Amino acid sequence: MTGSPGQTDTIVAIASPPGRGAVGIVRISGPRTAAIAQAMLGALPPSRLATLTKIRDADGTVLDLALALFFPEPKSFTGETVLELQGHGGPVVLDRVLARVLALGARPARPGEFTERAFLNGKMDLAQAEAVADLIDAGTAAAARAAMRSLQGDFSVRIRGLLAQLTDLRVHVEAAIDFPEEDLDLGTGFGQRLKGLFAAFDSITAAARLGTLLREGYTVVIVGKPNAGKSSLINRLVEDEVAIVTELPGTTRDVLRHSVNLDGLQIHFSDTAGLRIATDIAEEEGIRRAKVEIQRADHLLYVTDATHDSAEREDPIHITEQLSLPQGIPVTWVMNKIDLTARAANKEEHEGRWYIHLSAQTGSGIDLLRSHLKSAAGYGDAEGGALSARRRHLDALGRAAAAVRRATATLRDSRAVELFAEELRLAQNALGEITGELSSDDLLGEIFGSFCIGK
Repeated sequence: MTGSPGQTDTIVAIASPPGRGAVGIVRISGPRTAAIAQAMLGALPPSRLATLTKIRDADGTVLDLALALFFPEPKSFTGETVLELQGHGGPVVLDRVLARVLALGARPARPGEFTERAFLNGKMDLAQAEAVADLIDAGTAAAARAAMRSLQGDFSVRIRGLLAQLTDLRVHVEAAIDFPEEDLDLGTGFGQRLKGLFAAFDSITAAARLGTLLREGYTVVIVGKPNAGKSSLINRLVEDEVAIVTELPGTTRDVLRHSVNLDGLQIHFSDTAGLRIATDIAEEEGIRRAKVEIQRADHLLYVTDATHDSAEREDPIHITEQLSLPQGIPVTWVMNKIDLTARAANKEEHEGRWYIHLSAQTGSGIDLLRSHLKSAAGYGDAEGGALSARRRHLDALGRAAAAVRRATATLRDSRAVELFAEELRLAQNALGEITGELSSDDLLGEIFGSFCIGK
């Protein structure tokens, strides 16, 4: 991480997507921006007013006719002086404009460096900065709404609310350290504060978990023996003929992936090779890849042929052991081909396991499966107050809540107020990582390095 407030260099990047387009954008930020604008445009554009202008090369040749937007510091996205040139979107034109800016003393921006400077200059906190990338990458309208909430500061406000409650507790308890002659009141009022704090942790964690789900999606891997109807099932779920379906066993050799938007939830389906003793090298590799795919699943659909007197339903524990499932991955047992039986589509629970009877051929029971997957993912029809969040945010919230639980137990069991205060300090530090008040340079470099260039 090389950036810091008071940058001495000026950065530039093409901020529009690669390729040909109607409009292309070149963005410049830093202390030389005004001088570069005068050299290229002949005069400094009015502040915050779109101005039609000619962009000229060093010899006076007109490179493009564009709109110039000039933002003097500190009232800009980055907090520095910024110039944005909105011209024609041809790659050659944009490259010529970019080369001119570089020749005038700017350097190419690193991925995410404009947003990084906005963070370093106090224009936004780290959670808001990450929401910028999440908004750009949003795959559904629900994910975009969650990202916008976090970008507008909803997530940060709630984190700061938790920090304020922790501070209030620390002040209350640390008074006992400074004034040991006073009795520490751990009565009803103190208990209510703790109850309110844990309720706040639960609420924001639920909103962040839902936001993470909207951002990353839900990975569902389809497995089972050959000819159970796995490929027919993925075709029905994604409503497209993405997988080859034949009567021959072992048709699917590689992992086939396809994503769908299910009421705002992005579900990533993977169809895998049938699990059996391989008959050739290609099938053996397909089965190996299937087992690798299983390890990254959020949910597993084990498909079996409902027309068979299957031992699979009777011994699911043996099957899950064979699959070497990571602990905690839910499995739904899909009893396929009910169109060849007298059984109607239904969903049932048996000894803590879910079974769904359906027909991939006719579509009967598919809506039951879709609804079941949304429920298993913890997603409703409306995303409610979801906040765009990342796994690191959930980790920090979990560590902070755990520290408060340890603090509470310590105070209850030993009345050690010093240890209580230390645990609350650790909780505050964990929450500070979310907003960037306590973040390492390595973490910042990793976060902003994942942004697109020009943002």
